[in-house]
Amino acid sequence: MANLKRNMIELVKEVKEGESVTENYLTPVFIPFSVVYEALDMTEAIDKSEKEKSAGSERELIEKLMDFVANKVYNKQFTKEELFKGLHAPDAIQTLQEQIMLWHKAARMMKQKSTWRRNVNG
Repeated sequence: MANLKRNMIELVKEVKEGESVTENYLTPVFIPFSVVYEALDMTEAIDKSEKEKSAGSERELIEKLMDFVANKVYNKQFTKEELFKGLHAPDAIQTLQEQIMLWHKAARMMKQKSTWRRNVNG
């Protein structure tokens, strides 16, 4: 299993004299395929939230995204609270979405291959 795809996230740990002290985290070497299915659920929830545009549903979605990223994608290397406090506000939502989009793309490719196989095999 050489050269497996890994993702990275950078969290601010503290700010000293106007300079931020950050820490980088890599996804685990192996992430179970079941995480892809959960990522699909998350992307569907994002799409639904964007259509509904309610503040309550967006806040709930952000909570779920942070929990998913901290506990599933990064396997508890940091807590949801550390993620919440360590993301730079202007980029936070995009950063969270990028963390699950990798898995969404993998699932989409898997679905396309499955459809192709069914079409070829009749």
